[in-house]
Amino acid sequence: MYQNRDRVRPDGKEKVTGSLKYLTDISLPNMLYGKVLRSEHPHARIVSISTKQAEQLPGVKAVITHQDVPGLNRFGIVTPDQPVLCEDVVRYVGDAVAAVAAESIEIANRALDLIEVNYEPLPILDTPEKSLMPDAPQLHACGNILHRASFHSGDIDEGFAKSNTIVEETYQLPRQMHTYMETEGGVMEPDEHGGVTVYVGTQHGYKDRFQLSRILDIAEEKIRIISSPMGGSFGGKDELNIQPYGVLLALKSGLPVKIHQTRKESVISGLKRHPMKITMKTGANQQGKIVAHKVDIVADTGAYATLGPAILDFAVEHSVGPYMIEHVAVEGISVFTNNGVAGEFRGFGGNQVTFALEGQLDRIAEKMNIDPIELRRRNIRKTNDTGPMKHRIAATNGASQVLEHIYQHQKNLVKQEGAEDNKVRGMGVAISMHGGGLGYGRLDPAGGQLSITKDGKIEIAFGFEEAGQGILNVIETIVTEELNICSNDLQVVIGDTKKVPSSGSTTASRGTSMVWHAVNRMKNDFQKKILQIASTIIGLSVDVLRLGPGGVYQLSQASKLVITYREIARKSSQKPIITSTQFDFPTTPDEVDGGHFLYTFSAVFAQVEIDLLTGKVTVIDLDQTIAAGPVVSLKGYVGQIEGGGVMSLGYTLMEEAMMKESRYVTENLDGYLIPSIKDVPTTMHVTPIEDLDEGDVYGPRGVGEIGTVAVAPAIAKAIHNAIGYMPAKLPISSEEILTALTERGKHTW
Repeated sequence: MYQNRDRVRPDGKEKVTGSLKYLTDISLPNMLYGKVLRSEHPHARIVSISTKQAEQLPGVKAVITHQDVPGLNRFGIVTPDQPVLCEDVVRYVGDAVAAVAAESIEIANRALDLIEVNYEPLPILDTPEKSLMPDAPQLHACGNILHRASFHSGDIDEGFAKSNTIVEETYQLPRQMHTYMETEGGVMEPDEHGGVTVYVGTQHGYKDRFQLSRILDIAEEKIRIISSPMGGSFGGKDELNIQPYGVLLALKSGLPVKIHQTRKESVISGLKRHPMKITMKTGANQQGKIVAHKVDIVADTGAYATLGPAILDFAVEHSVGPYMIEHVAVEGISVFTNNGVAGEFRGFGGNQVTFALEGQLDRIAEKMNIDPIELRRRNIRKTNDTGPMKHRIAATNGASQVLEHIYQHQKNLVKQEGAEDNKVRGMGVAISMHGGGLGYGRLDPAGGQLSITKDGKIEIAFGFEEAGQGILNVIETIVTEELNICSNDLQVVIGDTKKVPSSGSTTASRGTSMVWHAVNRMKNDFQKKILQIASTIIGLSVDVLRLGPGGVYQLSQASKLVITYREIARKSSQKPIITSTQFDFPTTPDEVDGGHFLYTFSAVFAQVEIDLLTGKVTVIDLDQTIAAGPVVSLKGYVGQIEGGGVMSLGYTLMEEAMMKESRYVTENLDGYLIPSIKDVPTTMHVTPIEDLDEGDVYGPRGVGEIGTVAVAPAIAKAIHNAIGYMPAKLPISSEEILTALTERGKHTW
């Protein structure tokens, strides 16, 4: 356990005072402003594009179409299937057709109006069902099916034959926006050698560099990505967004170009959480043991792939969650449509399938008249059980630990009556498990570097990005305590491909774990190098020296400082003191596509108050118990769980990026509701369970996503507890609640 884990975030003061400069705040001399022209149609053939009038507009310095892309006119973090600039067909309203750079935003917008694009509209596929029809137009050469994934264990027919209670339900999960405060943007600065520096919020500095090198047809080394800090991502900046247009415009004009999307532009073109329709049929025997579980998942991935296949794989893997079920049959399909692109989002498919799974458990418990927690207890996985797809995972009793803690927590609370006669309250519990890292069969590299700078700072360098998740605090805590130094000795460098090693992505709840592994791999060698140099300089044996705050100490009763790090850096005659490491995120030894090895667990307690007059649901308690190993940064840990909980509260009760005929119904935040401070529950307790199984060598796990996963089903169960209605669709609207109250004769007029 880390002693100083409650330290203040090093970037905290700048952020709360508003003095921190984000990458979209950058302004360079002679900087131009870029704008992207996006399709007017969800699906159409491009007949012609004319940019002549835009090019002649005073103040316009560059106009580009697909003809100006020197290399691969495609991007995609795994499958490059999305055109940088469309040549002949547009597949959704966010598709880019042209881009301009001008001396002002106003001129750039005027130039977009002057670009003439003639379209021939094509049939719109606005649902997966339409895309799967035999006569549907094919959106890609591979057809309209992006990916299939499945998992089978036992004999599903035999399982249902053994079931005394069977529940079948279809769950509808919505498209959700990331709604980060800083929309996609950045500044692209060309250099005199044909290269470019890209200041942009991204979770994948090195991956961006790779993708841009293909688009520009230049060496990766000529592209520098500076990617920290950014104002939020939650997965939405995992994929390229404005980067290709900025670099193409910058290189064509020879001047720096800033592109910063408006909220409307972000809504139209940005990634969203995958809408899913999930049908589950679940059977239990007389003892309350779940013996059969059949799952069908249909995911609307929109027009292009991005990480759609991996998200479907994750949903399939987590469709049995933290339960041991003998007979399982899971089938998933991810379908191309003309809707907005669905991709990476905090929880990565786990939120959708967990809402359905926990809903099944609650429905079975009600039908069998068993306490919902007791039903879970009878089916929960134990320490040495296999993972959800019968694969080997790190031993952990996290599922039982969070379940029992939340059980005691709920027992200690008494459900109160509504504050007013027309209000009622209900309580609910849900649990989940979430795999960290990218999973089996996926490239998931990590690394780090320790060195001493010329001025005597111990420098730690990672390829991670600071996206508001608090990675700087995590790095500072781990390095200072593992090396026994103080924060004044430390210099952290992240998010700059010119200065840092490739550490893999800032995704998949992997950052904290990878920092811990990297530092523990490097610390002994690094300390040894410093102590040997100190020994040579001061003439004392290495055996009596150790690192400490400010420098090297001589071990004695007084333990005194004998040489500072600054003196070591100045007096050392050796080459720079550097230790580095490269390794991969731990993964299961079993060949399970996308299967994970390190899991975190959560249990959520929710209490709601329902207004019987309006149908409004207010969450008044949202408490979470998390099993993710030792806490590194307490403020960061609590912030991630509380923030994730509120984000999922929005997903549960108010957020839906609705589309009609493949166009967004709401293109701004004036009609897309997200939780405000008034929606935050009065009580939000976060309880960490820090125990690891004996012999566990994998250290702390990340908690960036786990706090979002089981919130929706806990709130749904609390609603059921209050009024007897169990929702199967998100978001749960007031109208839906009023309808349920009327049907049950509980409406108060």
